[in-house]
Amino acid sequence: MRVVSLVPSLTEAVAASAPGVLVGATDWCSHPADLHVARIGGTKNPDVGRVVALAPDLVIANEEENRAPDIAALRAAGLEVLVTEVRDVAQAFRELSRVLRAGGGPARPHWLAEAEEAWAAPAPPGRRTAVVPVWRRPWMVLGRDTFAGDVLARLGVHQVYSRHPERYPRMAVEDLLAAGPDLVVLPDEPYRFTAGDGPEAFPGLPCALVSGRHLTWYGPSLAEAPRVLGGALRAAGR
Repeated sequence: MRVVSLVPSLTEAVAASAPGVLVGATDWCSHPADLHVARIGGTKNPDVGRVVALAPDLVIANEEENRAPDIAALRAAGLEVLVTEVRDVAQAFRELSRVLRAGGGPARPHWLAEAEEAWAAPAPPGRRTAVVPVWRRPWMVLGRDTFAGDVLARLGVHQVYSRHPERYPRMAVEDLLAAGPDLVVLPDEPYRFTAGDGPEAFPGLPCALVSGRHLTWYGPSLAEAPRVLGGALRAAGR
């Protein structure tokens, strides 16, 4: 089995579960750190010719991270492309099992069993509201039907724009402040928010700087995400 992954979190999942099957991954596939495979460009601009030249049995993609024209071009070249859709934690578990089975690995490796157990716990009591920027210049935030939004909800944090018509609406920072959140959650990807780039836009509000990998990736990081994110959220509320 030869697999090319166009999704960083799925790259990590396949590498951890079926060592040796990956032959190509995007430039953004940073985990595992010792992954040595052909690099085929970005998630939004993969080199279709390079992917085809690798002669994979399967290409793994995602309907949000990858563009429909690239997926169509790969299929037109005769490649099998498995396209995932992940909008919440439960769906992530189902899609991970589907990807791993298709890629020649176990449908429920140990890390996936650990992740399912970690996320089986009920949400903590009480609920805080948050705005969750994912980009700056312009400001963009989590809206409806997002995996990251469901992750936060399961940790007792309700993001303010969960019923917005758009999944990633552009908002003026004045509107974010006027929404009256209890908390601002600032991940380090896709935009790399830091202590010196982000919190200053929200004076007087606690800001949680969190790992984007734990907030937005669906793979082995899911097993530790409740602990890592929960700690960062609690620290911001002190």
